[in-house]
Amino acid sequence: MSATLLRLRRVFLYIALTLPLMPLQALLLVARSPVRRHLPRRYHGWVLQLMGFTVRVTGMPSRRRPTLFVANHVSFIDIEILGALVEGCFIAKADVARWPLFGWLAKLQRTVFVDRRVSSTHRQRNAIRERLDEDDNLILFPEGTTGDGNRALPFKSALFSVADYAGPHGPLEVQPVSIAYTRLDGIPIGRFYRPFLAWYGDMEFIPHLWTMLGLGRVGVEVSFHPTVTLPQFGSRKALAEHCYREVAAGVAGAIAGRRQEWPASPPQAAAPATAAQ
Repeated sequence: MSATLLRLRRVFLYIALTLPLMPLQALLLVARSPVRRHLPRRYHGWVLQLMGFTVRVTGMPSRRRPTLFVANHVSFIDIEILGALVEGCFIAKADVARWPLFGWLAKLQRTVFVDRRVSSTHRQRNAIRERLDEDDNLILFPEGTTGDGNRALPFKSALFSVADYAGPHGPLEVQPVSIAYTRLDGIPIGRFYRPFLAWYGDMEFIPHLWTMLGLGRVGVEVSFHPTVTLPQFGSRKALAEHCYREVAAGVAGAIAGRRQEWPASPPQAAAPATAAQ
């Protein structure tokens, strides 16, 4: 199949999957059905399959609810990957809410949108606390931007303010997560080709997306590191630095190919979700 036909096929399948599920998820949100938490996870797993992504997981996602998952950020595909592995709500920049289609999808997954305006700080804090009080996991990209995929960027300690939360079961658990795009059609991706998957800098979204849709099967390595809490470190800065070191080491190890084995065939759509049970 040519790259153009592959792109068109993937776009068609994505639209055919997404559009019918959007009103369904909206109804589930209005009815406050428990399924509103489960459907996005299944949806992200299906998207990964039709887009040609195979995810290999090291470690286990925290089973405690709520947990704050903090990960490096390489591409918009990170949303699909973590969304398939973790049942939770993302914390995203406020301008994402205004994106066509993707902004609507983010709202349907109950994303918490944050900005730096003082006037909105109280509202954002309440929204985050509401999610945590309801035992919803939160997913955060504390680099504050996306990188080129070759390394993790330092974490911004200010974004760890949510870690101050303490519920009835004690301090909020924080779990560092590493994401590395490592293989294309079974062949290790070098430094030169990894930016074809990473979306960063002044890259325009649509041209980058069109290029990525024409790629073959992409292998991704995700590592869930041991959970920690803010009281263990005494400050947000120390917590952020610890999480960064864990994530950076995980990314470096995956890129260096320290694990040699790789599945001969991609898992089914539900496999990423099953791995996180």
